[in-house]
Amino acid sequence: MPEVPLPSSPRDRKVPVQPQPGRTPLATLLSTCVLALALVVTATAVTALVRSPREVTSATGRSGHWVNTWTGMPQLTEPGNLPPAPFTGEKSVLADTTLRQTVRVTVGAHRLRLRFSNAYGDTALPLTAVTVALPAGGRAGVSAIVPGSLHRVTFSGRAATVVPVGAQVVSDPVDFQLAPGSDLTVTAYTAQGQPDLSLTSHPGSRTTSYLLGGDHTQDLDLTGATAVDHWYLLSDVEVLAPAATRAVAVLGDSLTDGRGSTTNGNDRWPDQFFDRLQNRAGTSDIAVLNQAAGGNRVLDDGLGPNVLARLDRDVLSRSGVSWLIVFEGVNDIGTAAATAQAQQAVADDLIAAYRQIVVRAHAQGIRVYGATLLPFGGNAYDDGAGVRDSARQRVNAWIRGSGHFDAVIDFDRAVRDPADPSRLRAELQVGDWLHLNPTGYGALAAAVPTGLFGGR
Repeated sequence: MPEVPLPSSPRDRKVPVQPQPGRTPLATLLSTCVLALALVVTATAVTALVRSPREVTSATGRSGHWVNTWTGMPQLTEPGNLPPAPFTGEKSVLADTTLRQTVRVTVGAHRLRLRFSNAYGDTALPLTAVTVALPAGGRAGVSAIVPGSLHRVTFSGRAATVVPVGAQVVSDPVDFQLAPGSDLTVTAYTAQGQPDLSLTSHPGSRTTSYLLGGDHTQDLDLTGATAVDHWYLLSDVEVLAPAATRAVAVLGDSLTDGRGSTTNGNDRWPDQFFDRLQNRAGTSDIAVLNQAAGGNRVLDDGLGPNVLARLDRDVLSRSGVSWLIVFEGVNDIGTAAATAQAQQAVADDLIAAYRQIVVRAHAQGIRVYGATLLPFGGNAYDDGAGVRDSARQRVNAWIRGSGHFDAVIDFDRAVRDPADPSRLRAELQVGDWLHLNPTGYGALAAAVPTGLFGGR
């Protein structure tokens, strides 16, 4: 859109006031005052026009901006991850269904809003009613809520809304006391459900959700509900935070999505990294956004779109993101043929892709930190001859030494076996020699220097 020139500042304007015949000096003075007042009003209007749309004034009169405090990367739900019967029919899903799910936020606030995604739907998604509450006991993955904590959620002042095909909707702000690092319960009811099976979700939730027929959005507990370990429809929770609050986003695959972590334990490495930030001066107001999905790749679509395709949606469009951690590429190497030529090509392409990510993020003023790729000796990605591992080491050497990233986070060094650097330390992996257990994810979290985010 072309820029529209704004009126010049009143200081730059010279408005001569000429005495006119028959006017007294007093009349001239009054005329000058009226003109000056008009210029002040004009200047105020111009200031309002150019004010950043991200700046918001809360009900208390304090300014702030909306920042994501939780996110779940939207994906197309595979058939095996659709809700079980009767919540999935032949031609529709979640009809006359209440869906209750919990998410762990990072930074807290007194006001929040929700985003629901229909990114992969082939039909519009009707939402009939939505509520938020605190989960019983402050725990993840529970079906009960704290009495008195429930609030209704509206959309443009209405209880119901429709999410268009490929779109998302943002709720109205809700006054809600949300502590940093706490869990939030979001309950949605869809009377019609989605009239096709192309459901948007985040299957790798590592958190239990609940499904129950009928509208139970205001119930204290969902007695008899069906438990599923997936998130559906909900893509973001945002908070109205002080202007200084910023976020760090993480691009990753299953290692960041938390495969091998504890269901309802919130012990993925980004969770444990957030805990470190909370406990250090200067970083307790930083949100951590986990934009990862199992099987995801940098170069090609897999489970979810490739990183180069989703970078704008998942990172660059997010309000308040100041830092980006890129920890992805092992699936690109592991799914390419175990030949010298194929691995040379995938390493070259990964390096080129990382450069593109840096360029695009820098254009938005975001600092980019590169994380080295973990070894996979003993996993199915291990070709025996070490061809894939050689490509991994080449990529890691570039991450460490090219200078293109603003900083390097050496995850490889933190968890590899000193006696056999092509393998993970046995006590840190979950048994497949690719994914980590909670202790291993803690080692990754401990390897991130908090000083990169302004802390001490």
